[in-house]
Amino acid sequence: MKPEDTYQTLSEPSDEILYKEKNSKFFGYAFPVTSEDEIKNHLETLRKRHFGAVHFCYAWQMGTTKIAFRANDDGEPSNSAGMPIYGQIQSFGLTNILIVVVRFFGGVKLGVGGLITAYRTAAQMALENAAIVERTIDVHFLVLFDYKNMNKVMRVVKEKNLEIIGQKMEMSCEIEIATRQKNAAMIQEIFESMFEVSIQPKP
Repeated sequence: MKPEDTYQTLSEPSDEILYKEKNSKFFGYAFPVTSEDEIKNHLETLRKRHFGAVHFCYAWQMGTTKIAFRANDDGEPSNSAGMPIYGQIQSFGLTNILIVVVRFFGGVKLGVGGLITAYRTAAQMALENAAIVERTIDVHFLVLFDYKNMNKVMRVVKEKNLEIIGQKMEMSCEIEIATRQKNAAMIQEIFESMFEVSIQPKP
């Protein structure tokens, strides 16, 4: 059984795949994403690369505890493209991911059933081609302390193998740390019990 504080995503963008059906070409892509800006950028890049394609259908899902997702048919009949793509994200159990299927129309209509199969297959092929990794769900904290307490803070960071995301080292110091969700309460307690050190969850 997999731990509750892990999720699966892609380690890098997949290679382009091509699925053909009755002269229509479906190019499939999968990308790891963490923001809607990244999604926009990937779509813009693909629109430039496939100038002349009719449909850029896609689905994405982001988040680990709170999930956000969207499926877009981009002019294809309702639910014939975006949802079949999204279905593959769900069946592979992935998040923080975008799948785009670009269609060049080949002159022969596929019908709704044919479209669903084609978009689902292209999305599945893109994911089968992708490197899937398991990541931990991390909680971020800010640790605040005076410079003179640096050593005792750093000792905990080292002992507990905490990741330092960012730091400001002046007379009063601030370190942003990340730890696995299942260890978060313990880490918070350790720092809260230290003299002249405060810790707060990073918003």
